Amino acid sequence: MSGTNLTRDEARDRASVVDPASVRYTVELDLTRGETTFGSTTTATFAATEGAETWLDLIAPTVHEVVLNGTALDPADVYDGARVRLTGLTSENEVKVVADAAYMHTGEGLHRFVDPVDDEVYLYSQFEVADARRVYACFEQPDLKAEVTFLVDAPSGWQVVSNSPGKAGKASHGKKRWTFEPTPRLSTYVTAIVAGPYHVERSEHVGKEKTIPLALYCRKSLAEHLDADELFDVTSRGFAFFEDVFGLAYPFAKYDQLFVPEFNAGAMENAGAVTHHEDYVFRSRVTDAAYERRAETILHEMAHMWFGDLVTMRWWDDLWLNESFATWASVLSLSEATRWTDGWTTFAVTEKLWALRQDQLPSTHPISADIRHLEDVEVNFDGITYAKGASVLKQLVAWVGRDAFLEGVRAYFAEHAWGNTSLGDLFAHLERTSGRDLSEWNEQWLRTAGVNTLRPVVTVDNAGAYTSVAIEQTAATEHPAIRSHRAAIGLYDYDDDGVLVRRRRIELDVDGPRTEVAELRGETQPDLLLVNDDDLTFAKVRLDDRSLATVVRSIGSLDPLPRALCWTAATDMLRDAEMSASSFVELVLGGIERETSMGVVQHVLASARAAIELYAWPANRTLLSSRWAAALRQSAGSAEAGSDRQLAFTRAWVSAAASDEHVTEIRALLDGDEELLPGLVVDTDLRWTLLQRLVVLGVAGDDAIDAELERDNTATGQRQAAYARAAVPSYAAKAAAWQAVVESDELPNALLSATVRGFAQPEQRELVRAYVQPYLDAVPRVWAERTNESAQAIVVGLFPRLLADAATAATVRGWLETAELPDAARRLVVEGLADLDRALRAQERDSQAG
Repeated sequence: MSGTNLTRDEARDRASVVDPASVRYTVELDLTRGETTFGSTTTATFAATEGAETWLDLIAPTVHEVVLNGTALDPADVYDGARVRLTGLTSENEVKVVADAAYMHTGEGLHRFVDPVDDEVYLYSQFEVADARRVYACFEQPDLKAEVTFLVDAPSGWQVVSNSPGKAGKASHGKKRWTFEPTPRLSTYVTAIVAGPYHVERSEHVGKEKTIPLALYCRKSLAEHLDADELFDVTSRGFAFFEDVFGLAYPFAKYDQLFVPEFNAGAMENAGAVTHHEDYVFRSRVTDAAYERRAETILHEMAHMWFGDLVTMRWWDDLWLNESFATWASVLSLSEATRWTDGWTTFAVTEKLWALRQDQLPSTHPISADIRHLEDVEVNFDGITYAKGASVLKQLVAWVGRDAFLEGVRAYFAEHAWGNTSLGDLFAHLERTSGRDLSEWNEQWLRTAGVNTLRPVVTVDNAGAYTSVAIEQTAATEHPAIRSHRAAIGLYDYDDDGVLVRRRRIELDVDGPRTEVAELRGETQPDLLLVNDDDLTFAKVRLDDRSLATVVRSIGSLDPLPRALCWTAATDMLRDAEMSASSFVELVLGGIERETSMGVVQHVLASARAAIELYAWPANRTLLSSRWAAALRQSAGSAEAGSDRQLAFTRAWVSAAASDEHVTEIRALLDGDEELLPGLVVDTDLRWTLLQRLVVLGVAGDDAIDAELERDNTATGQRQAAYARAAVPSYAAKAAAWQAVVESDELPNALLSATVRGFAQPEQRELVRAYVQPYLDAVPRVWAERTNESAQAIVVGLFPRLLADAATAATVRGWLETAELPDAARRLVVEGLADLDRALRAQERDSQAG
């Protein structure tokens, strides 16, 4: 298959022709040519099988010159728009490719952004999965690592950053040439170029074997908001932790972190030059949950410097290991090296619920997935690859022991530094250090899909003591694997103050359909029996009747981690139609006031809002929404002035407010009323939240949006305004948003995503109902014509989830029966249909609520 969708077989064949240890690139980029293209000259040298043929990957509008071993080739003959064909190779080869490459506005390749505040231009690269080829000609696959030397011509007032240290030459005719030291051997997807008039802050960390230069970059118009001391502190704590537990010094020459505009993801682990979404530079008040999330992201990308950059997967089949390890390591370091000591609590409610949802979709897949080609991997950055994998690694650590696990990881790094590996290479070391055979564990946990349910089955005598306790394990019919779980069981009782306190903990292996817990025979029945206490395994957890009653009555009296596990169990029961939406909302209202983790507070509030919008029986929705909004307004009013809780409850209240009284209060907050919620700072971003709610309700419109944008004509302000315009409750506004997103490709990625998010609002179901069939008609065209990031944003973001009714589900189901779609696009629509079916089951359950 010639084209952009590289297959695993093609990559394997190319790696058999090209010597992986021999590849070197010199890349010359000219960033001074204009607004649409830049100059790209690549000189690649490599050893190969004599007489064989291969290709370089390149996506560029124009190729001017291709020279192979001194012979000029006609670009029209050897370049097809995606590949530069190379035939008649010798044992040692040199290829020069001169091209004009295109700046992107989709967050892929070399992204170009103009700051509306000062009209300054900022560039950054984003190459994962396979977009280095949009900047320079290369072998775009992870196992053909290379040393890369970047030479960059840029305007003289710019900073230019790459993976290795660089120096700028003297200015000439308004530009400078930056020369960077050759990189160590890297996969192309973690190479990077960032350029522009960035503001920079510098520091250093005295590491295990050397002093590591540190730098932070952001746009000049954001510099006043860059909290460098906090960021450097988290960074240094991460380095100290990882160098200790990994037993290996940081492998690169420097560590830059660059906060860049219009970024699609949270961050990217470019070696020595990590890019972050610039929303992590907080320009307005945020809760501590945002700081915790930012710290976890910093630590996640830092862990990749060892696991991913130093040692890299051979092919994308092991993407899960790359991302799961970084997630596990980041939460471990967050919990043990920073002030967020309850990091695993947040993980239990956020990441695990993401994984549970993903693992119950029709598209679920084994953790170790079969990645046939690049389109497979593009849609596999999901809850299984990240969160389920991290949960399973956590269980593996509990099973083999932390010391043995880390000893195996250290040996793995030492043996495979700068190379490529597969899962078996890591497991070989873990088996040696732990003395355990991991083959069965591997088969159970990594090669099978689906999630198990663990449910306690108890009998009690007249004296209140257990006569039997067993853990029943079940699995979905479609994915019937029954697994071995290392798990803990906690027994909790009320103390004299009504607080639930753990009386006893048992750790055991849950294996097979039924596991008897003989140790608990004769034990007095607790108020709460919690399976998977301490969150050692990955499973759906259910409660016996007595325990469920205790949780409903007193979830707020538990300690943070068991409380988080109960929130997760309850949310999963809601999604499985085992708890009604009405009951779930009451559970939240009864327990959220005593929740101490802001990350958990915000996630649970969002889950309750989703319960009302998606899972409530339509006839119950209005009353439930009114009850919810009134309770949140009360919580916002009673929260400590100026506290995180006040801000979190205020945002949740505003998103649900609908009554005339609440609209009047929102207007008052916008107009500067400081007495309504004393201590609440109505800053730039909160103003947008307030205005957007008024827009959704139809009591503010374009004039108010324009006025607010004039106050905040920044990149973030433009995104907020795009969301608001799409959220206007009129047919004209929906048509304009649809035209901008689906029928035109002129919107940059950030404005496209904001418009998509604003388009469908729960209060506007009838307005968007007319777009169900146009959406389905557009999917094949969007997938064929747009880049992957843009296509996914549209296909996922505009799926009619909010309609959540039988007619919509039937329409989508019927269309899927005949639609001709690539597998990746079909998967996303099938996932949306599964969400509709789940919502319908939950609505039926809520219709029976008392």
